[in-house]
Amino acid sequence: MSQLRLDPMTGRWVVIAGERMQRPSDFLPRLLPVEDDPQRPCPFCPDREGEIPPALESYGPDGRWEVRVVPNLYPAFSGSDPMVVSHLGPVYTQAPASGIHEVLVLSPDHNSSWADLSDAHSALVMEALRDRMLHHAQTPGLRYSQAVVNCGREAGASIEHPHGQLLTMPFIPGEAANELAGFARFQGNCLLCAVIDAEEEARHRVVFADDRVAMICPFWSGTPYEMLIVPHNHEPHLRNADTADLAAIGRSVKYALAALRSRLGDVAYNVMFHSAPFRLNADFHWHAHLMPKISTRGGFEMGSGVLINVVSPERAADDLRAAVTAPA
Repeated sequence: MSQLRLDPMTGRWVVIAGERMQRPSDFLPRLLPVEDDPQRPCPFCPDREGEIPPALESYGPDGRWEVRVVPNLYPAFSGSDPMVVSHLGPVYTQAPASGIHEVLVLSPDHNSSWADLSDAHSALVMEALRDRMLHHAQTPGLRYSQAVVNCGREAGASIEHPHGQLLTMPFIPGEAANELAGFARFQGNCLLCAVIDAEEEARHRVVFADDRVAMICPFWSGTPYEMLIVPHNHEPHLRNADTADLAAIGRSVKYALAALRSRLGDVAYNVMFHSAPFRLNADFHWHAHLMPKISTRGGFEMGSGVLINVVSPERAADDLRAAVTAPA
């Protein structure tokens, strides 16, 4: 029998309907090529650095880069105009899309993914994110940074080479505002600290955990094999995170993606890092969401905003836990 489960982070209900997994079209393989012209030279590969703007930051030993940060050639947010709202009519309101949009090239290897990186390399990716968020937070007028990794065309990627994006904007977007409201509603403790404690005690939905990080399929998972990756150490801002916590999250993302590939094959996915807005004093706990793109949303889901998940998080956690290869 299906269940309704409440997502305390956003206040939305989801439907867990495991019996609907009998439908043959539930899981979508990764079918679409990422690039329209796969023969086009890749601008993110080594020795092609001159084809894109100079790196804002480079990370790696002995002058060789392992992670690079470059400006996005087609930014969604750019410029430094203040966010002055203009009302063009009773239902027409606009403002300049000022801000910063950067690309993090995760590796010089065109055919790798985060799942293939070493632990040290994964830590370097997280340190690059921290450094850039710290830099962006010092820019007047900007309020929020969203870091994402899109893999596969179904997940929104337009270049095959492993990369992520960092977008910093002059407003707090809706999903972040919903999560902030969820933390505010939870009384007496941090919401995600409470989630970690409860899940590590129950064990039903824990995929991997150590003394620094918990990786779970949340009780309120809205999509199959969704994962939530949370550092144990309570810290609102990713940019202020301890270096060891950054390394632990980087390793956990690697373990999660490798487990997904082992269990489901080469599927598209999104990784999204949620950190507190820059000048927020309210309670928050930075974390990462990992969403495989293996199902589609029907008209009910799009019309109502209520997600239907055909794989219970308990089953997903069992599958992924068996596939995680982490040091004992």
